[in-house]
Amino acid sequence: MITATRIIRNAPAPFDGEIALDYEGRLLRRKKLACGTGDFLVDLPEVTSLEDGDAFELSDGRRIVTRAKPEPVLVIRGHLARLAWHIGNRHTPCRIEADRLIIRQDHVLEAMLRQLGAEIQHADLPFRPEGGAYGHGRTFGHDHGSSHHHAHDHSHAHHHA
Repeated sequence: MITATRIIRNAPAPFDGEIALDYEGRLLRRKKLACGTGDFLVDLPEVTSLEDGDAFELSDGRRIVTRAKPEPVLVIRGHLARLAWHIGNRHTPCRIEADRLIIRQDHVLEAMLRQLGAEIQHADLPFRPEGGAYGHGRTFGHDHGSSHHHAHDHSHAHHHA
């Protein structure tokens, strides 16, 4: 089987193929993927977050570029600084643009943001949130949209003087 053991960040063209992956699909370590030029096995040394434009270097010399696949998102407008603070306080991945915020669809966050005065539109867009504070990568957040829960080593308690 043809394997991909290396990622080329922000790879320059030309490419031998492309694969569209949603936000969750772009976080992987070992997985079989299929694209128009054939199947290949991703076998990376550690879990890796891929960005739109990163490429898999295949064992046969080909390069397959990763594209961010459109997925259900919320496009948020309003008092962006305030809304971004509330989104960040919930450790939710977010795309920050000059006139809008974009998060993955989440009914709990949507209700909260509407209560805070946000104007929200549903859309299908490639989701490319801001990376972590220390460079390339992703922030790991709360997932209100599934039954998956994980332990936290930090407090969400609010202390008031």
